[in-house]
Amino acid sequence: MQARICEPRFGLKKTYLTQVEGSLSRETILRLNATMELKDGPAKVVSAPRIDPPNVWPRIPPLRIRKSILTSWIEITIDEGRNRQVRRMIASVGLPTLRLIRTQVGPWSLCGIPSGSFKVIHTNLPTF
Repeated sequence: MQARICEPRFGLKKTYLTQVEGSLSRETILRLNATMELKDGPAKVVSAPRIDPPNVWPRIPPLRIRKSILTSWIEITIDEGRNRQVRRMIASVGLPTLRLIRTQVGPWSLCGIPSGSFKVIHTNLPTF
């Protein structure tokens, strides 16, 4: 199953909640949604809307809180999955990533699963 999830030819979408340091302008969101050039080739997000801060578990260790610097949240969906791709894409628009939480891969989502719990899934994915 892990090989199927990671194999680019299957194109499973991956969705992340991303907390970034700084304020998100309309221009930054437009740049993030455009194709960008990374060191290992072009990359494009499927969608990257700004979202309200989600109700997620506290980070351990806690983030350093700086009252003078705002943080913002983005929900990023990609259909690739290169090494540190989301972090590199956000860095390319000038924002450091503070938290990155993968919430969905293909049809499998964390929605409805309480923190600290798990859900057994059965799949009939073909092997390759």
